[in-house]
Amino acid sequence: MMREKWLGSLLLLVFGIFTRALGAFVGINIGTDVTNLPPASDIVAILKANQINHVRLYDADSHMLKALSNSGIEVIVGVTNEEILGIGESPSAAADWINKNVAAYLPSTNITAVAVGSEVLSSVPNAAPVLVSAMNYLHKALVATNLNFQVKVSTPHHMDIIPRPFPPSTATFDSSWNSTIYQLLQFLKNTNSYYMLNAYPYYGYTKGNGIFPIDYALFRPLPSVKQIVDPNTLFHYNSMFDAMVDAAYYSIDALNFSGIPIVVTESGWPWFGGAKEPDATVENAETFVDNLIKRVLNNSGPPSQLNIPINTYIYELFNEDKRPGPVSEKNWGVFYANGSAVYPLRLGASDQTTGNSSVVFCVAKPGADSDKLQNGLNWACGQGQANCTAIQSGQPCYNPDTLENHASYAYNDYYQKKHAVGGTCDFDGTATTTTIDPSNGSCKFTGSSSSSTSGGFTPATALGPTTPLDGSSSSILQVPNFLYLMSATFLVLVLLCPGGPSSFLRS
Repeated sequence: MMREKWLGSLLLLVFGIFTRALGAFVGINIGTDVTNLPPASDIVAILKANQINHVRLYDADSHMLKALSNSGIEVIVGVTNEEILGIGESPSAAADWINKNVAAYLPSTNITAVAVGSEVLSSVPNAAPVLVSAMNYLHKALVATNLNFQVKVSTPHHMDIIPRPFPPSTATFDSSWNSTIYQLLQFLKNTNSYYMLNAYPYYGYTKGNGIFPIDYALFRPLPSVKQIVDPNTLFHYNSMFDAMVDAAYYSIDALNFSGIPIVVTESGWPWFGGAKEPDATVENAETFVDNLIKRVLNNSGPPSQLNIPINTYIYELFNEDKRPGPVSEKNWGVFYANGSAVYPLRLGASDQTTGNSSVVFCVAKPGADSDKLQNGLNWACGQGQANCTAIQSGQPCYNPDTLENHASYAYNDYYQKKHAVGGTCDFDGTATTTTIDPSNGSCKFTGSSSSSTSGGFTPATALGPTTPLDGSSSSILQVPNFLYLMSATFLVLVLLCPGGPSSFLRS
């Protein structure tokens, strides 16, 4: 047992070294319960414009998988909860699923994992008895097609299967699921896969009865007298996110497993809620996502696993207005369906905004009240001194001849000219900012990279740190990354040596 735990720890270290060398990443979930879901090609365009290089799908939609072809974007495809029972009872059904939804798209579509269901133990417990069987059958189908080294199989879990996550050091899985979770962890270890965790500090805070301050959930610094410390390990937790991830690591360890890394497949914050959801605000959502990105891209793990970065997927790309439940459930998206941003998304180590990172555009909100839009348009073209010539009949931006289009042009012209002296993008709640250039054909919005008024185009920030924390030259990072890879390679050779580590060293 000690040797297995030692090997598990070494494997986790190797995983951490490789991840640190390549850089931790932030991806995004793409839900589809959207009334006006854009075409798959437009969704991929939004991803590319915002330098989003990792996505998770909740199904294996053929249109999305085709649109993602040759994009280089890494994709997690999903087996739906409804499909689990059939796959878990039939190896042939699993083989058919892999052939249809994975093998058929590789290598042009960069599928890297299959997520089997979503929070199965919490949401569809009747499927739990066949969950691990489904995972095994899918993995065997990948082996049969020689795809098992590229595509991993796992299943996302809700935090509620860890009933007492604080302090992290004493966290354990719900004992009623021990048999299933033990089999699942054994599968992950045997296939060199990873544990998928859905971690939501929003719920940890709102359901915590005031135990933890909101700053702790939003990654904000806490005063010294309010530091969150695990009394057993004396580890300091600067965020609820870190504590949640560590609680999962300790829960895995409590079942005597090690060497299984954790990837956070969902984390986010709603930007709008009902009367009893006062913490669902744009300010809080933007703060959380900004700080989450910075936290992940610092390439470190939680206190108990500092060398294992926490790759994370933001929940979610679009607002899913068709989802049931409270108002907040419909408002987790970073973008509206037309590609405009609810709030700026910054996916780099610097504070630049993704997309056309030197410019933020101001456009009309989809579905905004028409009377308010008309008033906003009239004000922008009048008192606001926007140049509205381009939206007159026969001019380049007249078509499409809609109130929303005309208001977007006028709002943006006003915003580009007045933002530096205090002008805002609000217009009685009918406007929003976006990093997506709304220009179309010969219609060039003020601030566009192809507009004569533009300050020039600045490339989007890459996914990953570009400079060390001390601000020194990014070239300095190249040497440590090379050393990380060399160290990882050496450790892999040690593990693969037939006689074990000692014989490798003696040779």
